[in-house]
Amino acid sequence: MMNKTKLVLGIATATLTMTAAMVAPQAQAHKVKKHSHRAVTYTTSSAERLAEAANNKVEALEAQLQAMQYELQTLRSETNRPVSSADSAKVQELDQWMTSVKSEPIARSGDKNNMVFFRGGYAHADSLRGGTLDPTAAGGNAGGALNGPIGNQDAWYFGAGFDWSLNDNLFGMMSGTEVLAELMFDYKELGDRAPNGITPAVGIIAGIPGVNTQLATVNQLTLAASPKIKLFKGQAFRPWLIPVGFELSVVSPPSDAITVLNPGMQFGLGADYKIWNNLYVGADARYHYSPDNVDGINTNGVTAGGYLGIGF
Repeated sequence: MMNKTKLVLGIATATLTMTAAMVAPQAQAHKVKKHSHRAVTYTTSSAERLAEAANNKVEALEAQLQAMQYELQTLRSETNRPVSSADSAKVQELDQWMTSVKSEPIARSGDKNNMVFFRGGYAHADSLRGGTLDPTAAGGNAGGALNGPIGNQDAWYFGAGFDWSLNDNLFGMMSGTEVLAELMFDYKELGDRAPNGITPAVGIIAGIPGVNTQLATVNQLTLAASPKIKLFKGQAFRPWLIPVGFELSVVSPPSDAITVLNPGMQFGLGADYKIWNNLYVGADARYHYSPDNVDGINTNGVTAGGYLGIGF
């Protein structure tokens, strides 16, 4: 806008200069003719007509000069006019927008927003899980005294899961903080095993044929769906946390009431690091909590281990 105004002012000034140069000789000639007219008496009317025409041209040029001077004054006043509050607000808004765009982290070329990961590690139960009771024992075999409870609280686990990216800035509340949805499963296995069903000695005494003498593998399958908040989007190192997620555990052997499902929740935190070409390594720790046991079986405990992730 300022450059255009300066250009118009320059053109107008040059035009005024050229017009003044053209008007000056004609005005001078007009004056000479007037003096000559006083000294010499013309006998013809053609000289008078010429003088009158020249006078009219001078008057027209003077009117044009006045009009151009008015246009110049208008342009100068427009140039010196202060910027309105509306224009100032728009400029300020554009500045703020540019600042916010520059502050956004730039995603690395080729980075993927989603991930599939494979995990494994150590698990520990908060309490003894309980064993399968012998229904033929006296007093109902309360507490599993005959077969005994499953006494090992340590286990190992492995599993896999998916992360789907939902938002890049915590829904507008924090720049560079990603929100993901995690779907995951893991398999836990306790080291101890316990007899499953009627105790063989009781079966022999009672004469019950077909007594089950197999040992049951004590294990648990957990399916979980959780929101995950992941920091430092676009960086190689990215810590994350799970505020709370839903999980469903399938236990084996089942409880004495033949119940196998136990709902609960999980809380977790961890971090991963990009090592090469959308390949990540990470570590996490989670606490699994169920408000109540399921017919004598308690699934509360912790898992801690590492994982390998692939972005897609």
